[in-house]
Amino acid sequence: MKKYDLIVMGGGAGGLTVAAGAASLGGKVALIEKNDQLGGDCLHYGCVPSKTLIEAANRVHEARSLKNLGLQTSGAVDMKAVMGLVRESISHIQKHDDADRFRKLGVDVYFGQGSFHSPHEVRVKDEMIYGKKIVVATGSRPSVPEVEGLEECGFLTNESIFGLRELPQRLAVIGGGPVGLELAQAMSRLGSETTVIDRSPALFGKEDKEVSQSISQILEKELTILTEASVEKVEMRGGKKTLFVNREGVLSEFPVDEILVAAGRVPNTGSLGLEKAGVQTDERGYIIVNNRLESNVPHIYAIGDVNGAFPFTHVAGMEGKLVVQNALLGLRRKVSYDNVPWVIYTSPEVFHLGMTEEEARDQAKVIRVFRVPLSNVDRFVTDHRTDGFVKVITDKKGIILGAHAVGGHAGDFMQEITAAKQFNKKIGALSNVVHPYPSHSAAVGQTADLYWRETLFEGRVQKMLEKYVKWKS
Repeated sequence: MKKYDLIVMGGGAGGLTVAAGAASLGGKVALIEKNDQLGGDCLHYGCVPSKTLIEAANRVHEARSLKNLGLQTSGAVDMKAVMGLVRESISHIQKHDDADRFRKLGVDVYFGQGSFHSPHEVRVKDEMIYGKKIVVATGSRPSVPEVEGLEECGFLTNESIFGLRELPQRLAVIGGGPVGLELAQAMSRLGSETTVIDRSPALFGKEDKEVSQSISQILEKELTILTEASVEKVEMRGGKKTLFVNREGVLSEFPVDEILVAAGRVPNTGSLGLEKAGVQTDERGYIIVNNRLESNVPHIYAIGDVNGAFPFTHVAGMEGKLVVQNALLGLRRKVSYDNVPWVIYTSPEVFHLGMTEEEARDQAKVIRVFRVPLSNVDRFVTDHRTDGFVKVITDKKGIILGAHAVGGHAGDFMQEITAAKQFNKKIGALSNVVHPYPSHSAAVGQTADLYWRETLFEGRVQKMLEKYVKWKS
């Protein structure tokens, strides 16, 4: 039986980070991946293909808008060509996640389903291996709701939609979370008549209320959105998949060509044999971990989607870096999600960092809110993309509690606020950063300027300055 300092179960973003980091520190590492390629859900079914699809859809949308400049466009989108772009993106990035690259780093790569035989032993196909420490990074998969007739009629998920060869004329999306909305808007821009069906009273439920209202109103211009609605059953009628949707007690029929299920995620823990290792999960199947990412079995860690904290690739990578230090070096570092941003890649994008205004008002006695509409930022005016705003929430001293934005490229131009918050800089410090003119990031600078405008030119400080200036003159 081969023995390792560290066994990593799962070859996605988190698992690859751990494997590469541990090997670079001299650890003897085994990496197990159930599929025949490394990269995980993000590369093959998530971030990479979805953002390629979104970019293609946005280009189509822009081309069609050229009629405002006197140009005409015609024809239908070739989905085979679109999916060709998706495959190109995956293939390019796959080179960085190639198994041979990890083997050159000294990692033993195993392909096949790994499962625990004991707390330290893992079986892969017919081979048993031993690990002093084990990291579970097996990710998650789409959750499929129990709807009468759905299985029989067939449906798409984020794993199968990238196999489409024809654009559906009408598409229903069950679930209004980030995945559902990103793909719904992309498919709409490619030419599908798209309807989103969600049980919640409002979309973007984890966002700042103003953000939620703003982006929802924008998306309603492109999509049919049914909130507080549920799909009761699905039937085939006249060659169409017909959804029976209950909304406020009224049952309506929606015939469509395809159904996309985007109703959340479930962890990939069922086939791991966790009970043989004594590892505890919650009622949903997520591995329960402490703030050092240890399970109840101290030498077994869980990172990424499988621990249920934050379902983002960048969080899995962050957790992976921490686990390498704890598992291999024996440190006891604690994970913190206080400075983790996320972005919803609709158009315009939604950026989220820290507390919403509502959360901040609940937790802090005094807060300050600084807000700049994008219509006040020259670069967005020249782009003719002024929908959206930047909002920063601070305590009374200017310490950043949260930051939010709706706007094109928000995931990029808001990043300096993430750095400021992480390194304990007050919002006023960003006012001293020189932003090129005209740039999207000027929205951040203008928001920070409001801090000084309010601090220096209102109330007691302003009166003191006036007296000083008169004295000096």
